[in-house]
Amino acid sequence: MRRIVDFLDSFRAPWLLAVGAAACMSFFVVWWGGLNQDEGWYLYAAQLVHDGKLPYRDFFFTQGPTMPFVYSVLSPIWRTAGSPLQGLLGGRVVTLLFGIATVLTAVALARRLVPTERRGLAGLTVFALLGCNLYHLYFTTIPKTYALGGLFVMVGFLLLVHGLKSVASIAGKFHLFAAGLSLAFASGTRISLILILPVAGVLLLARFRTFRLSFLWFGLGGATGLFLTYGLFALDPPSLRTLLAAQGYHAARGGFDPFFALGSVSRLLRGYAALGVLGVAASFLARGGRPSATVGEAEGLTLWALVCGFAAVFLLQLSAPFPYDDYQVPIMGMLTVAVAVWFVRSRGAEPAVPAREAWFVVLVACGISFVSPLLQEWATYAQDRFWSQKKEMTELAKLREAGREIECLDPGGKTLLTQDLYLAIETGRTVPPGLEMGPFSYFPDWPTDKARALHVMNRDLMAELLESAPCPLAACSGYAFAVTAPSCRETPFDEQKRFFGLLKKNYELADTVAKFGQNATTLLVLKRREVKK
Repeated sequence: MRRIVDFLDSFRAPWLLAVGAAACMSFFVVWWGGLNQDEGWYLYAAQLVHDGKLPYRDFFFTQGPTMPFVYSVLSPIWRTAGSPLQGLLGGRVVTLLFGIATVLTAVALARRLVPTERRGLAGLTVFALLGCNLYHLYFTTIPKTYALGGLFVMVGFLLLVHGLKSVASIAGKFHLFAAGLSLAFASGTRISLILILPVAGVLLLARFRTFRLSFLWFGLGGATGLFLTYGLFALDPPSLRTLLAAQGYHAARGGFDPFFALGSVSRLLRGYAALGVLGVAASFLARGGRPSATVGEAEGLTLWALVCGFAAVFLLQLSAPFPYDDYQVPIMGMLTVAVAVWFVRSRGAEPAVPAREAWFVVLVACGISFVSPLLQEWATYAQDRFWSQKKEMTELAKLREAGREIECLDPGGKTLLTQDLYLAIETGRTVPPGLEMGPFSYFPDWPTDKARALHVMNRDLMAELLESAPCPLAACSGYAFAVTAPSCRETPFDEQKRFFGLLKKNYELADTVAKFGQNATTLLVLKRREVKK
């Protein structure tokens, strides 16, 4: 019994619980996490790059080009036929690895920003707040820009603090250059992250007397990274026009709904409630008269850059016409490190780490994940009066089952007419040019010649596609022809009816899958009608 008590009082026990909880949650989100239409869109873009095509020039893409290029190198993981990781599962595993790398980098950054005697608790705090956070794990597991963008951000700040600690040396200058380079690559992954670069640069410039030309080396790295990311496309006029049009896509949704923004912040607070609990705890500890552990000037400036950079990007993304709460995920590591450092420093410079603090952090993080509303969302469809409509299998399992059905209907097929791109990923098929953005491919207000030049779809091209029936199979969920991009309004009923009429003319129903995919719509699998001679 004494050994058990000693083990629980040691620092190893809460770490063991945190690592075990993170491993279980990671497996859970990979297999149980709900499907998202964006997953197929991003993975398909990476496949196109792997096959020699370029974003903006050969297909329309609304984010920076970094993610398709990075993921293209890893695309064989989910494209290899017969592999256990074939399809969306492989894409999720790849993204999870980037997410885990982000967490570990954030742990290293937090440890670097506190005195030596407090590094153990700082690292554990960050690991628990991110690695044991079901919300954060989910959005850094599904293939979106969040995991990779967050990794570049964390690596950039870790390099920044190392560079500031030895700014006069060659190694320090290299670290500062690499920090700017990494943050530029972050903006190439998710364009809104570009604000972190100027915010950090201005802070470095403001501390010129202390850190001398650090802002210059940092700025050179940032400029080099931006050129490597966007230079190829900026020098090619058609690609540049499409890249600028992609930014117009974001702005074209128009307007700002304060109630939607308020709801977005509310959902984000629920997802990261443990951060709030820890912040309140740090406030009480600080008010209790405990001495604050001091840090050096390099660490202090890095903390300011973390907080100010977070605030700048947060406000920019919150000002979007539809500011979804998950937009903030790639910068939540910045806030987490800052809160963790505040919590640890409020405890003072004590030589030992009390086990009760470590247990408090881990249990709060795991407890909030246990009561996450995501668990119910992934297990049930909806509430029918007294009765919950439980899912008979996970959404990913149903996707894989639908993929096997499509393979049975068209053995060895290469193409699929669909706007549900995770079906194309799952079956290893390509979609007709213009459908690369899935449900966001339909641009009814853009002229035909412009749509052709940008490789996007409009009403005329869609009609031509349905008339020509280029694929032996078609798969249409509730998203088919329903979303009018870029405004993302619902397509008028008469126009949807017209497209389904053209589809019915050339295809016949082969199978249906009820409650399929994101938000559980009905999937129609159709087979091309035989041409009568």
